[in-house]
Amino acid sequence: QVQLVESGGGLVQAGGSLRLSCAASGRLFSTYAMVWFRQAPGKEREFVAVISWNGARTTYADSVKGRLTISRDNAKNTVYLQMNSLKPEDTAVYYCAATQTRSYLPTMQSQVHYWGQGTQVTVSS
Repeated sequence: QVQLVESGGGLVQAGGSLRLSCAASGRLFSTYAMVWFRQAPGKEREFVAVISWNGARTTYADSVKGRLTISRDNAKNTVYLQMNSLKPEDTAVYYCAATQTRSYLPTMQSQVHYWGQGTQVTVSS
């Protein structure tokens, strides 16, 4: 069992930055690929970024490439999402997720084993 707790959300002006954190409890954090999804008001939840169990591989949604960076610290059981050059369209609830795999990078909700509660990010224009 893995519990995920996100933090770091808030209100920021367009062009600003935020860093989200997701702390994982439970064992074997390093066996999980970690994923960030987001859900904007009135829209479906969508994939944002994923990082492999050892941090060696990452994949991003086209809409965030070059602006958002996913990273992890296995010693701290924490995954991060550094968000720069934020746009109003980045406004959403951001969810941390975990998938127990070392062989592929999950990008779909159906591949997720554990979810966090989410943290709100609001970007004002």
